[in-house]
Amino acid sequence: MTFKIAFIQLLPGKDLYENLDKGLEALEEAAEKGADIALFPEMWSDGYSLPQDENALNKLAIPGDSEFIEEFRKTSAKLGIAVGITFLESSGSSKPLNSVIFFDRTGKKILHYSKLHTCAFDAEAVLAEGDDFYVADLDFERGSVRIGSMICFDREFPESARILMLKGAELILAPNACPMEINRLAALRTRAYENMVAVATCNYPEGHPDCNGHSTLFDGVPWSQDEGSVDMCVFEAPAEPGVYVAELDLDRLRKHRSEDIMGDKYRHPEKYGILADESVRGVIKGEFVHW
Repeated sequence: MTFKIAFIQLLPGKDLYENLDKGLEALEEAAEKGADIALFPEMWSDGYSLPQDENALNKLAIPGDSEFIEEFRKTSAKLGIAVGITFLESSGSSKPLNSVIFFDRTGKKILHYSKLHTCAFDAEAVLAEGDDFYVADLDFERGSVRIGSMICFDREFPESARILMLKGAELILAPNACPMEINRLAALRTRAYENMVAVATCNYPEGHPDCNGHSTLFDGVPWSQDEGSVDMCVFEAPAEPGVYVAELDLDRLRKHRSEDIMGDKYRHPEKYGILADESVRGVIKGEFVHW
């Protein structure tokens, strides 16, 4: 059984309304290409624009039940395709959130996640943090897959994917907005390998500030009985804009998960107490330097 993921690797428009039109058009293209789900890059609603002025920022933020989100929900149901739509979310706190909402092919909201590891050392200091990682079962007619999400900088923390794996995620869908170079790609590969999960990342294309395309799908299967070690990167987009569709072999992933030794099979959580010890901070000294 396979599951098809569309990466909406497009340049955003100049405002919310243009992003709505471009996004809905891309969703139609994804459905025409046979995708089961379409994933947008990080904060599609405003093209990852983060004004540092509070008033300007709040003007860009929208609620999770806004007309923008509702149009994606309705179009998702009309086309029979799931969607992960990303946005700058207004919240009850003084700071907005960096969020994604997933609707299934019937338009039912199944998951709402806000970025937990914000880039608080940089422009995202103006944002609030999410509170937890969540999973949900996504029905795609031929079957179902348990999904979770992490957003951009979340991937740099092994705990993000680990928690999602422990909650049952088979596929992690990751909106992104940064240069996908060898080290970040290596982090995604590692998250897939150590947790036996597939990781799909959608980035903005070249031409968007500080982005370069290269959306990827790592299928989480590093071994083949016939070939030995294999490349888990089963899809990598070019730098150019496009709606790219990649296929995940769920049967192959599930067979690997049932037979291999990674994931949670040989963990020793009773020995990991230091990981949750709030007093252990500042081990690595120094200040952040923005390259």
